[in-house]
Amino acid sequence: MVSITAAAAFSFSLLSKMVERMVSLSVGLLLATSLLHALPEAFESGADTHALFATLLAGLLGFFLLEKMAILRHSHHYEGDGHGHEHGHDAHEAGKAGWMILVGDGLHNFTDGILIAAAFLADPNLGLITALAIIAHEIPQEIGDFIVLLNAGFSRARAYVYNLLCSLMAVAGGVIGYFSLERASGMIPYVLVFASSGFIYIAVSDLMPQMQRRSTLRDTIPQVLLIAVGVAVVLLLTGQSHDH
Repeated sequence: MVSITAAAAFSFSLLSKMVERMVSLSVGLLLATSLLHALPEAFESGADTHALFATLLAGLLGFFLLEKMAILRHSHHYEGDGHGHEHGHDAHEAGKAGWMILVGDGLHNFTDGILIAAAFLADPNLGLITALAIIAHEIPQEIGDFIVLLNAGFSRARAYVYNLLCSLMAVAGGVIGYFSLERASGMIPYVLVFASSGFIYIAVSDLMPQMQRRSTLRDTIPQVLLIAVGVAVVLLLTGQSHDH
């Protein structure tokens, strides 16, 4: 709800600079959560190291394939491209894209709920920072979803309500994940590694390339500072800074 409300506020007011800042903060949160807490938590659990690394590899490749499928799914022809489309083709395709965004977002939120449940079962502090990292990442993503929905003909209120309903899938995933993983606690390290692979992939393949488009020193300094803030938040909440 926090992510969607913030995304709606940013989308409707077009505060692009705030969105760019959120991307930098998300990178720090996602990388620090995965590399400084979730992965160490999983590897210190006593689970088979080779199996955990295999899960990490499978997760990275899996997210790559999912992204490729999404790119292929959202690429479509348009009026005037020489393929003889009828009048209104763009609006029709935009409408379909809007519904596909909602379905994909619902599944994504369901998975996030399971990952948050696994993190809380492993360590309440890890659950907190995992939820925080997901919230921070969801805001830029939801802004993109809002833009697609508005372009597809959804009103602002309708786009907000449908996104809010999709976000409730995270609650369903969290509840199901909590009760299923509690009974199969041996799966928690693998879920944590899978979650980490997603965090790392999102940060390195999606968010960082966006940041690289702004290469001036004036743009780079705030980016680095906000990444550091994200890392510091994770260290503060997990107490890692007192362990070394």
